[in-house]
Amino acid sequence: MSFDKKLLAAAIVLAFPVLAHAEEPYRLPDVTVTAPQGRGFTPYAVSEGDIVSGRAATSDTASLLKDVPGVSLYGAGGVSSLPVIHGMADDRLKVQVDGMSLISACANHMNPPLSYIDPTNVGSAKVFAGITPVSVGGDSIGGTIQVNSPEPEFAAAGQGSLLKGQAGVFYRSNGNAYGGNVSATVASEKVSVSYAGSMAQSDNYKAGGDFKAAGPAFAGASKYLAADEVGSSRYKSENQSLRFALRQDNHLVELKLGFQDIPYQGFPNQRMDMTSNDSQQVNLRYKGQYRWGALEARVYDERTRHKMNFLEDKQFWYLNSAPGMPMDTEGKNTGATVKADIALSGRDILRVGGEYQRYRLNDWWDPSGTGGMSPNTFWNINNGQRDRFDVFAEWEARWSPQWVSQLGVRSDTVKMDTGTVQGYKTGAPYGTVAAAFNALDRQRTDNNVDLTALARYTPDEGKTFEFGYARKTRSPNLYERYTWSTGSTMVLNMNNWFGDGNGYVGNVNLKPEVAHTLSATGSWHDAAQSEWEVKVSPYYTRVENYIDAVACSTCVARNDGFANLTFANQTARLYGVDVSGYMPLAKTGRFGSFTATGALNYVRGKNLTTGDNLYNMMPLNAKLAVVQRLSGWTNTAELQMVDAKTDVQAVRKEIQTGGYGLLNLRSSYDWKKVRLDVGIENVFNKFYYAPLGGAYVGQGATMGTGVPHGVLVPGMGRSIYTGLTVKF
Repeated sequence: MSFDKKLLAAAIVLAFPVLAHAEEPYRLPDVTVTAPQGRGFTPYAVSEGDIVSGRAATSDTASLLKDVPGVSLYGAGGVSSLPVIHGMADDRLKVQVDGMSLISACANHMNPPLSYIDPTNVGSAKVFAGITPVSVGGDSIGGTIQVNSPEPEFAAAGQGSLLKGQAGVFYRSNGNAYGGNVSATVASEKVSVSYAGSMAQSDNYKAGGDFKAAGPAFAGASKYLAADEVGSSRYKSENQSLRFALRQDNHLVELKLGFQDIPYQGFPNQRMDMTSNDSQQVNLRYKGQYRWGALEARVYDERTRHKMNFLEDKQFWYLNSAPGMPMDTEGKNTGATVKADIALSGRDILRVGGEYQRYRLNDWWDPSGTGGMSPNTFWNINNGQRDRFDVFAEWEARWSPQWVSQLGVRSDTVKMDTGTVQGYKTGAPYGTVAAAFNALDRQRTDNNVDLTALARYTPDEGKTFEFGYARKTRSPNLYERYTWSTGSTMVLNMNNWFGDGNGYVGNVNLKPEVAHTLSATGSWHDAAQSEWEVKVSPYYTRVENYIDAVACSTCVARNDGFANLTFANQTARLYGVDVSGYMPLAKTGRFGSFTATGALNYVRGKNLTTGDNLYNMMPLNAKLAVVQRLSGWTNTAELQMVDAKTDVQAVRKEIQTGGYGLLNLRSSYDWKKVRLDVGIENVFNKFYYAPLGGAYVGQGATMGTGVPHGVLVPGMGRSIYTGLTVKF
């Protein structure tokens, strides 16, 4: 019996009887510096309720952030969408999972950081948008996302031992998706051991209507796709973790081992699919509280072995003698961080720290067949190296009950290099281009500086205002600098982490991006900040040396409607506003309480060098919801509205999308040990194109002219879901 069947069987068995009763466990208190209340510039924290309810509706951890003001999602695989903050995504964001700064080891970024943790194992999620303090930023210009598994738990004083666990199952109608999860903890007052495992699986999902012709996935294929079926959207994911923790007074040492196996994941907006993703993580953390303040340190090592080829909805067209196009990637990511919060006085806190990251990447494509993809192994990136050394200092001061300020500086040194490459053949087009690339001086060192200045003013208990300035930098990733082949559209198509169907080649001479951001937030609320709040956050960012796509003059020509592109440093401008709030509507004894929530997001991105729009900007969008709470019930009716996307990027041949509105219904009942979730997403089965969904290349001869330009990935149609969770 495979791991997923064992896990699902165990979850079903555990999901009905409550096996045991356990006392409330002891949690190690958060390590904080003793200081006056109201300090710090806090991020947006996704509520525990939203995390728990989201687990039944999605297997994509990034989707847990979809209601955060200013956040949207790039479409990708079923467990691998990429979060966007204020129009900036992917490597422009610093994304940490359990404190590890993970890097996507794939030319198509199919394994982004948040794909390495299942939603059922998320304990907390925080988003730093706008201006990010230097103590949590670095090598990023768009913001920081921190997603962590639950904190270790210990037996309470005098309890002796703690034995607890949880099991859950879910089912979603669209795509016939199902899965399960189990977790268990055994602990004393000083030692804690826990395990968590999860499995999720889905077939292709269906849109809210037909968007193409029904029939075989491609000419001669045995696989039949309905007119509303989104090809290459199926997936299967398995995650496991084992954690050991020791606690002594105010000190904690934690060792976590993580394992992932994704045997397949289709990508409807990529010309390839994931056929394997194996990852192993070792993560050692220490945190402690002292009389002078707090100290936290971490070392980690993450290894990824990633493979791509074609799943059954796609066809390799190049030569009949080639059985496919195997693509292999190996990433090795080793890091260390240390941070101290020092209470200098009752007014001042000093945060100092450093970070080191050593990243190695090999990206090679074995020969296939006897034609154009032989006889050599194609080296896309050979021994790519990206090492980063950071130090930072941050001073926070409470000048009065009304005023708090924060000043920070961070120095990043990024060293990059790569080895020599080769193509499938030594002759043209690969050989001559490879020789020219190998003759280059490929070593680069970037010395980057970040600066932040923040202030918060609280005139009274009902108002809070924050404002500030930040200078943030990001060095290019290995693919932006070192992908090299220009002589084959097939190869150019393989280097695409944007989901737009185009082909890309790197530019070794790229400079780091430098973003200057002005941001402010005004919050009006009740004194306890529990009844009502309205928050408005405008922002403005100007990016020097913005890395954008430009036409590739040395690339082979193509005539299929898509483009072959490279990268250049240009100047960009982004601005927008986030508005969010909540307020009580009614409170009755018979029907419970009713609360209204709402959010509105707007971003506009412009390339000031070319006059073109920036790519994948989410159009104006809003969400309105009414939440009813009565005893153990929580019921939500949500209206999601998205404007038409008309500001598209010409150089990438981006396609406009129409506006739409969706109705979602959610309900949950929480007993002491059992929780039931049910819901309907897209109640009226509305057909729409996701503005950030990308080009549809999910079926057919994706390497050739069999994929028409202009077809987009549609959003998911109606989906009815349910989830059951039992604690014991």
